[in-house]
Amino acid sequence: MSGLDLLVLGSGVAGLSAAVRAAETHRMDVGVLTKGTLPQSTTRWAQGGVAAVLTSDPDSTDLHLADTLAAGAGLCDADAVRVLVDEGPARVHDLITLGAIFDRDAEGRLELAREGGHSLARVVHAGGAATGAEVERALVAAVERSAAAVYEHHFALDLIVEGGRCHGVVALDADGRRTEVRAANVLITTGGAGQVFAVTTNPVEATGDGIAMALRAGVAVADIEFIQFHPTALHHESMPRPLLSEALRGHGALLRDSNGERFCDELQPRDVVSRAEAAVMLEQHVDHVWLDATGLEDFDQRFPTIAAALRAAGLDPTRDWLPVAPAAHYTCGGIVTDLEGASSLDGLWVAGEAADTGVHGANRLASNSLLEGMVFGPRAVEAIERGVVGASSTGAMRAVIGSADSGAIGGLLTARPESPAPTEATDDPAKVRAVLQQAMTIGAGVTRDAASLAAADAAAVDALAVAGGDTPAHAELRSLAEVARAITTAATRREESRGAHTRADFPDTEDDLRRRIVLV
Repeated sequence: MSGLDLLVLGSGVAGLSAAVRAAETHRMDVGVLTKGTLPQSTTRWAQGGVAAVLTSDPDSTDLHLADTLAAGAGLCDADAVRVLVDEGPARVHDLITLGAIFDRDAEGRLELAREGGHSLARVVHAGGAATGAEVERALVAAVERSAAAVYEHHFALDLIVEGGRCHGVVALDADGRRTEVRAANVLITTGGAGQVFAVTTNPVEATGDGIAMALRAGVAVADIEFIQFHPTALHHESMPRPLLSEALRGHGALLRDSNGERFCDELQPRDVVSRAEAAVMLEQHVDHVWLDATGLEDFDQRFPTIAAALRAAGLDPTRDWLPVAPAAHYTCGGIVTDLEGASSLDGLWVAGEAADTGVHGANRLASNSLLEGMVFGPRAVEAIERGVVGASSTGAMRAVIGSADSGAIGGLLTARPESPAPTEATDDPAKVRAVLQQAMTIGAGVTRDAASLAAADAAAVDALAVAGGDTPAHAELRSLAEVARAITTAATRREESRGAHTRADFPDTEDDLRRRIVLV
């Protein structure tokens, strides 16, 4: 295929925001490659909203910055957060201009919700708790109006690296044939890796493919040990687990243990609430706690999407306490970038959940995820338009190409240990995927220790033994296993508890570990 100016991998908020900017503002020859269909991304599952300061006092971007830094437990890059909070409001207005419809009050003003970790209400939302679907709808429509070429049902297998620069990807096309899609620049916006775990709010597509491709190409990845678990996923057999938005607690829903007692402040950051739940569940020998939303007025009108999901599960939120438990939700780390989205490989750019910009640190502040994609995807396009080549020592990239005192803990992702050849009983990628997911949930979940991480890593090694086939199922298994090994490696090295990473054998936060663990 002929070369593009920009190839976007993934069709979530970061990728589509970038594609629209590149095609409509800068008239670039743009391609969007996705393993599903264009609207099929993790973005559409986002409920709560977009956090941005769109009004004047008492809120301010400084306060939004302070809340983000507090949630990040000492590992946020302050410059990256400043970019996020300062540029975020304009990106929200851009989205409204593209046609996104957010909830408004009777006077036509944007309704603002408060979520955990936010000191004030600053979260705009759509359909009560269907913000991601509305954002995705508006962006898909904009991409379809633009000149972007769309490659649906294409699975990116590996980066094409020639002469120290990324020149595109090798992919499986819709018919399962290997093909090359070449471009002067590649932007990875493939999302996170929630499917590494058995219990997750992420769709089945969230297998960490972009992060795994980067690891195989020797591109720096950091903060990958920080997997945020959402504390209020519905305890139900469906998968992905239905998410009971943070907005419910922001409106007054309460968490209760098996005795009906409250056990934590519901508006603390997600890692704090998830740990409190895990402790109560362990102490009381139960597999879930309860979210009491019976005191919320007009539930069906405020949260129609959640109400419909609950009633489909046989629950009436106006009468029933709702069973909830932590579920893997967000990959806080990823491929290291500078403030323009440049990775450690020339020609390779990253935005959204696949990136480690330095914004989230050790734990993401609620509703900063859509905002990050909306801000940093277009920033990468602007840098490409300016002719930027190579990363600068800004944002999380300071840990890779910064000064000697940049504070990074460097290291190689160790070679795969020998693993037994697969047997007929274990060479089915779907079965091996399920075994790996369960091992990661047990060994690298809300609480970890050295022994549990070693067991999870062994399961990832076993999975790699059967991940060599050239089918999407095998490719996804390879991605999951390689990202799982990165998580266990980084989590083993981080001998402390910080943010979304809790070690039972190292329960304290250590000042000398206030630095990034960088893997290549």
